[in-house]
Amino acid sequence: MVKRVVVGAHYGLKDWLAQRVTAVVMATFTVLMVVVLLASGPITFASWKALFASGWMRFACLLFVVSMLMHAWVGVRDIVMDYVKPTGIRLVLHVLVIIALVGYAGWAVQILWRT
Repeated sequence: MVKRVVVGAHYGLKDWLAQRVTAVVMATFTVLMVVVLLASGPITFASWKALFASGWMRFACLLFVVSMLMHAWVGVRDIVMDYVKPTGIRLVLHVLVIIALVGYAGWAVQILWRT
């Protein structure tokens, strides 16, 4: 009888796909922003405020932020799992990264939907 020892996280395809999808979302948003900013002419506070007053732009920005946070989580988590061997330190680093990313998400929502 052969006993298999399974080690590591084995996230595999799910995280590979998450990295690619979030990268596409961020690249699409970047191109969209460049086009919008080039087409809008000179940027003033009033034009910037009007741009972000529309619901589609707020949604697009929130989608970008969520994609960036997911992308960052997968990347940082993999780096920590690969290079930090003591389990306690790895856990502390994971928790600190999660707290920071959730805080950034809350901050982004507050900025986007501030009145």
